[in-house]
Amino acid sequence: MHDSETAEQERRTGSQHLIRDLVHLRTTMLALYAKLAARKPFVSDDDISELLREFCEILIDYTANAHFRLYRFLDEKSEKRRAVLDLAHRIYPRIVESTQYIVDFNDRYDAPADGAPSVRLEKDLSSLGEELAERIELEDRLIEVLCKPRGNRLDSQRAPT
Repeated sequence: MHDSETAEQERRTGSQHLIRDLVHLRTTMLALYAKLAARKPFVSDDDISELLREFCEILIDYTANAHFRLYRFLDEKSEKRRAVLDLAHRIYPRIVESTQYIVDFNDRYDAPADGAPSVRLEKDLSSLGEELAERIELEDRLIEVLCKPRGNRLDSQRAPT
């Protein structure tokens, strides 16, 4: 195997590990989201507060994993495929917006001042779900192109509006 093939294989392995970690955290986060959403109407009790804290923790772990590990991997030029880089460049601004939305949600609910969830939790959780759905769709596009064998091109017309 040539040095360039070895480097390519190492980059592939690195991106596969990042994807596996991201999908695992995302699955865990979505399971907690569903568990939390199923508890409505939300009443002030320790179980909801603890579940909300746990959800916020995994939500931030998932977000940081995607935002800092995956996009840093791409930004550090570890990825060489033009289709991957082009798609990442197109979706990154929307990922940044969703990251800020998630951070704001976390700031509001991770440790509420009075220890009880806000009366706005149901609405905020619904809005967060919509935000997460769009983010996951964008991440899945990136994962799809990252997993394609070298030489395949992504349709350049598939971009978020």
